[in-house]
Amino acid sequence: MTPFSRYEQETIISFNAGEQTATVYTRDKAVMRKLDGLVKAFPAVYKLIGQTKHDKTYSMPKSYISYRKPRNISEVQREQARQQMKKINKCGN
Repeated sequence: MTPFSRYEQETIISFNAGEQTATVYTRDKAVMRKLDGLVKAFPAVYKLIGQTKHDKTYSMPKSYISYRKPRNISEVQREQARQQMKKINKCGN
């Protein structure tokens, strides 16, 4: 079997106004690893509800789905963060 293209490694999140649960279907290995970790760490909240050798389907409270506005930072803040990371990385070596 050939691996899926980046386009085919989709993730679909589905929920409606009448239920409190969201369903997440994914073929993306990175998303699977993230959700598998959450299933293991929080089995009462995140559930693996189906899988094949190519994809997995999860269930979780829809309140855990979030929408975020883009983060706006100034060039000064960006440079301060860059310098802080350099300092942290230098100390770690």
